[in-house]
Amino acid sequence: MAHDQFIYRCIGDTLEGLQDGLSHFSQPSRVALIYSVSSQGPIRIHDPQLLLSGHEPIIKELYLESGIWKKQATNISRMDQPGFLDREKNLQLAGLISFGGRSRSMYYQMWFTEHHPDMCSIGPTERWLEQAAWRLAHDVANEDSLYTGISGAFLREYATHAVRDHIIDEMNIRLGWDTKLRVYPVLDAILGISRTFEEGAWPRGELVFAEPGFISGIDFVIRFPRLEQPNIENHKHVRKLLQAVENSNRQLISNGNYILGIADDHPSRFCISAEYRGQRGFLKIDGEAICSFADGRFYSTTHRAKLVEVEETLLETKLTSERQSELFQVVADIVHGAQEQKYGCTVILDFNKQPLKLQGQQLASSLDLSREKNVSLAKSLAKVDGALHIGADLKLHRFACLMDGPAIAGEDRACGARYNSALRFTAAQKDLIVVVVSSDRPVSIIQDGMALTAQCRFEPISLSIHMPPDLESWLAEK
Repeated sequence: MAHDQFIYRCIGDTLEGLQDGLSHFSQPSRVALIYSVSSQGPIRIHDPQLLLSGHEPIIKELYLESGIWKKQATNISRMDQPGFLDREKNLQLAGLISFGGRSRSMYYQMWFTEHHPDMCSIGPTERWLEQAAWRLAHDVANEDSLYTGISGAFLREYATHAVRDHIIDEMNIRLGWDTKLRVYPVLDAILGISRTFEEGAWPRGELVFAEPGFISGIDFVIRFPRLEQPNIENHKHVRKLLQAVENSNRQLISNGNYILGIADDHPSRFCISAEYRGQRGFLKIDGEAICSFADGRFYSTTHRAKLVEVEETLLETKLTSERQSELFQVVADIVHGAQEQKYGCTVILDFNKQPLKLQGQQLASSLDLSREKNVSLAKSLAKVDGALHIGADLKLHRFACLMDGPAIAGEDRACGARYNSALRFTAAQKDLIVVVVSSDRPVSIIQDGMALTAQCRFEPISLSIHMPPDLESWLAEK
């Protein structure tokens, strides 16, 4: 009984730290665990924030009907080795990221968290879940008297390590184990440079870190003599050099220790690159974004609204699939343009057969948004105070529109005039949605007086957890 309580304590500490760390790296995130301590014991589930609700059929199939969790470990001969973890892959459940493993102390464990639609890559999050499995297996292998409780705190601050671990995995897959590029100094330099101003301006431009063995294959435009190569730890010097590649296709090239020169094309083999875009930037492997960075931290977000709620609302209309796609693309172009240029705007997407007569700047003839140049014009008109009025006919009918309506419950003064005006307006009008882009807030999708994008506040995880239910009992309660 005492050992069981110790295991529950380990799970609670690990789960809380994991959930808190992932919530800072991504959006607010829930975490769940399916596990069995021994091959003969029951399989249990700990899902304090109902992350796995809606996945009951596939969980039943995987764990009760097919018995997938009882399969033999692929490295059974090494299972008795202390500290060994036979890794289990992502189960590919819709909307979830999962990762787990088997070890001597924990026969089976599978961790789950949310797959947010605006993630650059799930790689760092998978490494985070993998680390949780390692930490739990290690903690349970120890005795209660040796337990430090450090795993939760470690997982809470794991963001940089998760990014590094993902990069190392990719390097090993693409290059093998014999690589000389040191990742931690590279990540430290990227974050340090991102916080360094030059004449009051944020950094812009691209810095590429190439594997030293591939440097000879790079066609340099400018190369610095060996004794004149700036050290990447000199963030101020590197920040000044970035000005030479701003708003161009050129890049600063580094071997992970020094800035070697300037090239106008990426290395043909493996490289890590930091694309600085002012207050934020993107970390990439061979041109593919794996995470973003801002405020001296790494994040999973692409900083581009996915507009999932707009897409779902369009699917519920009677419009043809072609028209749904066209409308979505137009709204996405306008919203992403506003986000990239950091200005606020509002878009009214009107599904009524006859577009509403709104107060705003009328046009002698509606603007056909099926033409690319007109979409570009609409993006400029979005900067004017008031809302764009786009109909189901794919035309811009007015701009600088005023939205009004009686006060309603649920208004939030902290969200600004655009947001609250949209709440009032949509509460009084039907068959439309309003997309609100704020220069300093996430995009809000509003319909019928409610924000479809409002984030749920999950109940905090309790550290003093009791025995999690076995999976069969949990399913029976659903």
